[in-house]
Amino acid sequence: MATAVQTGVQDKFVTIDGLRIRYIEEGKGHPVVLLHGASLGSSADVFRRNLGPLARGGLRVIAFDQPGFGLSDNPSDHGAALRKKMIPKFIDALGLGKVALVAHSQAGGTAVQLALAEPERYSHVVVLGTGSLLPPLEAQPDAGADRQAAVQQRLERRMAASEPTIEDTRKLLEANLFHHELITPEELALRHQNSTGKNFAAFVARNELSETNKGKAKDKSGPELWEMLTDLKMPLLMIYGKNDRANAFEKATLLKERRPQLDLHIVDGCKHLVPWDAADEVHRLAVPFLQR
Repeated sequence: MATAVQTGVQDKFVTIDGLRIRYIEEGKGHPVVLLHGASLGSSADVFRRNLGPLARGGLRVIAFDQPGFGLSDNPSDHGAALRKKMIPKFIDALGLGKVALVAHSQAGGTAVQLALAEPERYSHVVVLGTGSLLPPLEAQPDAGADRQAAVQQRLERRMAASEPTIEDTRKLLEANLFHHELITPEELALRHQNSTGKNFAAFVARNELSETNKGKAKDKSGPELWEMLTDLKMPLLMIYGKNDRANAFEKATLLKERRPQLDLHIVDGCKHLVPWDAADEVHRLAVPFLQR
């Protein structure tokens, strides 16, 4: 049995719909719920370096492992809809009331959907590196950025076929991080722990479900989610890495041109793991934003 990696924070648990959900928190004040992405190895621990600085800004900062991630139980349903429904249920289970959402990667789209549907429940939304909230490029994409995205896809496809080795976990982290020096032995061991065992089984199940749903027709009527960002009733802050995959820099620049009223920032020397690569910038921008 693998030895649990010490995270430096106290693990707490709450049971929701029969699932044991793990969360970590720090600070007192207005509640801020941090939402991790959906890639292999993701968990509340993505935000460990952010808890303290945000809490020192007078905020109660809470990150939780979504079902099928980290130390939370695996669900029987691995669809994104279940994870989306879990967010307000988690908020209610802890009695948090109106909260701010800080969402990384895939969770950014979910946070925006929740805020559009029930604006009275959310005070602020912060989006970190969510590619699905960016408009498509009209010009020919950059080949280098395409190669970077292709490397990421090949790694994830190979990992879905067999449980990753610790070197596989390192390569995936390196693909998502500009500052490779952040991959300490402790961080690597923790990420690998969250990429194997029951979490790998959940990752495979999510991939299989995604492949099954690819052939199903989707309703394309109505505006794209990025076109609805200015419909949000609460303040929105968006932070992207200039060096992120899939032409994120060009798309974020295009979004800023099309929606100049958005509070959107692009950070140099930052790839997809914005909470790590751009931690100082996230804290500098998010603390006064969330205090408002």
